[in-house]
Amino acid sequence: MRKRKVLFSVFFLIMMFVLLGLNSLWEDSYLWFSFGVIFIAIILFLYRFETRLVEPRELVLLAVLASIAAVGRIPFASLPSVQPTTFVIMMSGYVFGAESGFMIGVVAALASNMILGQGPWTPWQMVAWGLVGLTAGLFKNTLLMKKKWGQILFGIVWGYLFGWIMNLWGFLALMQSGGEQTWKAFIVYMIGSAAFDTFHAISNIFFLVVFGGIWIKILTRFKRKYGLLEKN
Repeated sequence: MRKRKVLFSVFFLIMMFVLLGLNSLWEDSYLWFSFGVIFIAIILFLYRFETRLVEPRELVLLAVLASIAAVGRIPFASLPSVQPTTFVIMMSGYVFGAESGFMIGVVAALASNMILGQGPWTPWQMVAWGLVGLTAGLFKNTLLMKKKWGQILFGIVWGYLFGWIMNLWGFLALMQSGGEQTWKAFIVYMIGSAAFDTFHAISNIFFLVVFGGIWIKILTRFKRKYGLLEKN
């Protein structure tokens, strides 16, 4: 059973990178690749619950959390990289599991971009935010995530990792347009986003310190009281 899960995880990651690579080559087809990410997220989610049927109320909960994460971007759109979206996705993955966190992350990115603007960056944002939820769920039982300082550290790390993933897309897009293709150019590109990544990390810290505890309590209560998103 464990070996099968490892193989599935490797296959899942390979498919993600393949989709992102193809998106870099055919940027005009970004919506198709976005739907591809959604499809893989659904497969990952259903794989978790292969022993039972997923209840409609569980899907409604995922949709509500994804909507909160998506709408949370809009009021902060004028502030560079400052938004509660990463926080909401992280808390969702922490309480409801890695697969649910990934699903919420990819849906939130696609939904919010329907208002803020779709583009070839959309699949990359979907995967980046999906990975936030995925890793929050994978590490939720570790000493790191059980402590407030560990959650803050996690938020700081993803404040920068998210920016670096998007930088990779930007650099690949620059290469496609005939821009300079050197390591020096890549490093300069990364340094140029450092301030925005720092704002993202600081906003994660703020939301985790102020709202982290109450969000975990509320979501955990819903999970236990109604038996939502439990494997068995």
